[in-house]
Amino acid sequence: MKTTGEGTAAKPARATRALRTPGGLSVRLDVRAVTVVVLLLVAALAASVVLIGTGDFPIPAADVVRTLMGDGNPGQEFIVNELRLPRVLVGLLVGASLGLGGALFQAISRNPLGSPDILGLGQGATAGALVMIVLFSGSATEVTMGALVGGLVTGMAIYLLAWKRGVHGYRLVLVGIGVSAIVTAVNGYLITKADLVDASRAVVWMTGSLSGRDWAQVWPLLALCAVLLPLVLANGRGLRMMEMGDDVSNALGVRVERVRMLLMVSAVLLTAAATAAAGPVSFVALTAPQLARRLTRSPGPNLLPSLCMGAALLVTADWVSQRTFGADQLPVGVVTGVVGGGYLLWLLVAERRAGRI
Repeated sequence: MKTTGEGTAAKPARATRALRTPGGLSVRLDVRAVTVVVLLLVAALAASVVLIGTGDFPIPAADVVRTLMGDGNPGQEFIVNELRLPRVLVGLLVGASLGLGGALFQAISRNPLGSPDILGLGQGATAGALVMIVLFSGSATEVTMGALVGGLVTGMAIYLLAWKRGVHGYRLVLVGIGVSAIVTAVNGYLITKADLVDASRAVVWMTGSLSGRDWAQVWPLLALCAVLLPLVLANGRGLRMMEMGDDVSNALGVRVERVRMLLMVSAVLLTAAATAAAGPVSFVALTAPQLARRLTRSPGPNLLPSLCMGAALLVTADWVSQRTFGADQLPVGVVTGVVGGGYLLWLLVAERRAGRI
């Protein structure tokens, strides 16, 4: 191991591999990060196959794979393709959206607590859904649209309130916590004004659940991810430079405010769409980026590892929610809340010991 002039041991270089495209562009890949992404994808797919086979009519994993390939019997095809596959796909897409959105917010705020759960975007989406449920007795589609609009409006409000010659991470987190408290109070008021039926419906939605999800939730979320993922990855280099500070990023040619606004809008859209599809599934956006970073041991936003970690986490949590209490299924938001709440306490203790809070 090499040593510096002062005699301290230098950190070993990370294993990387350079790839050259046909156009002559050289791309350097972090071997460990790529390995983590591949393993997380395999884990998410394996958990999905197990989850599809879980239920009142169990289906072996081999039969699930055969059915997905179009070689199952009619009964299995109906159960897999019409009843269980949409739920699993919504879980994968919601988890991926929350993981990616959380990684973006944490990178933009430069704070491990800067996730949609803490900043109040989930509460904003909940407020939009509650308005449609309590005031208008809206349909499922109207509730989804209300949640999407509520999340977007809350994200815009946080950005504008945090703006002062630019948006800085510490101010963004503080403003988000304040907005979250206000919106939570509004949500409580709406619940108290609802009748028993609407209040029960609202409480069920607020727990976050994948139960009853069908293809109507899959396609819009899939289309949004297909549009936003390339956009986010294309700006990943600028995001990584922004972690060195706005002045350094500007000196390196990054249009900081433009990139920050573009990525914040993308993160808000991902979070709002995920909440609209499954309700406020808590703490996936907080824990997935942190767990991904610990696995890759790589600096930077770790966008793809966070996306894959979010998908694997939520599908696994959904399996746990179905198997823990037998016939009495828990909403997946309860499972993620228990796990994520414990992780948040551990993170706060770690940050305090490090002297950062």
